[in-house]
Amino acid sequence: MLGSQDNSQAQAKKEVKYVLAIHGGAGTILKKNMTDSLEKAYIAALTEALEKGYAKIKNGETSQDAVIAAIEVMENSPLFNAGKGAVFTNQGKNELDASIMDGKTLKAGAVAGVTIVKNPIKTARAVMDKSEHVMMIAKGAEEFAKKQGLEIVDPQYFWTQQRWDGLQRALERDKERMELDHDGQQSNLPPVIKDEKFGTVGCVALDKAGNLAAGTSTGGMTNKKFGRVGDSPIIGAGNYANNETAAISCTGWGEFYIRTSAAFNVSARMKYGKENVASASKAVIDEIGKLGGDGGMIALDAHGNVAMPFNTEGMYRGTVTEDGEIKVEIYK
Repeated sequence: MLGSQDNSQAQAKKEVKYVLAIHGGAGTILKKNMTDSLEKAYIAALTEALEKGYAKIKNGETSQDAVIAAIEVMENSPLFNAGKGAVFTNQGKNELDASIMDGKTLKAGAVAGVTIVKNPIKTARAVMDKSEHVMMIAKGAEEFAKKQGLEIVDPQYFWTQQRWDGLQRALERDKERMELDHDGQQSNLPPVIKDEKFGTVGCVALDKAGNLAAGTSTGGMTNKKFGRVGDSPIIGAGNYANNETAAISCTGWGEFYIRTSAAFNVSARMKYGKENVASASKAVIDEIGKLGGDGGMIALDAHGNVAMPFNTEGMYRGTVTEDGEIKVEIYK
């Protein structure tokens, strides 16, 4: 009798259908380094993002609407490396990237290197819906955003003390490295501090019509130089959605996600290799790990199965079921 009860419980758990998942970045996120107040702030922000996204799904709006609503909350919070909380480049600027993809039509939109758009994810959607293009960058993307009536802010809006201090520490490390490398024995490549690049936010959603969508937004990497762009605005790398397989949003060391076509790779494993979403997403993260990259991803398939693998100490993440049950997690 007990065995039968266990099987029933396992079956019930297996049949849980998710309609929304989010991430707020991955990295060395340890409870021992987290104050109670900061932990509560993260949980509150992630919960709000899930609630705003779920409200769209519940009201019968599209998965794209849900993705925008959830990511907008995180872009407006200084806690995450996207929008208001974006990190600084080597030149002391905030350069923002974002993308969105519709799993039904495979239409997509992306922006990179924008500096005055309050919510880059909205501009990415405008590129998808109101232009014949997929990606726009820098001043061109900003001009397009203005013509679409999207909210424009002074670059100072994105300035936060925490991110500015992070840049100063990175600049000091660069200076020390230059002084140590005078003998030419060290590598010419600058050191990469892992937790300077993992604040990307993202959302994947499944609406009542059975359509998937994925969105990703980031401020990039602290102290990035030379107009560097990571995976977040690149369709197939940091973001991908296809109704036949899944919606995927990534966070981590962008160069590795680009090199492995990480988000599309998950979809391809599902479509051609007949893997499930959990197996496919884990395999891609494992591959990235073997190459030396860190990070994670969220993936939601067309049946409402969710996977959130990561190879770091933690990843800000959360889910909502079709019944509205919210779950937020931070640590491994």
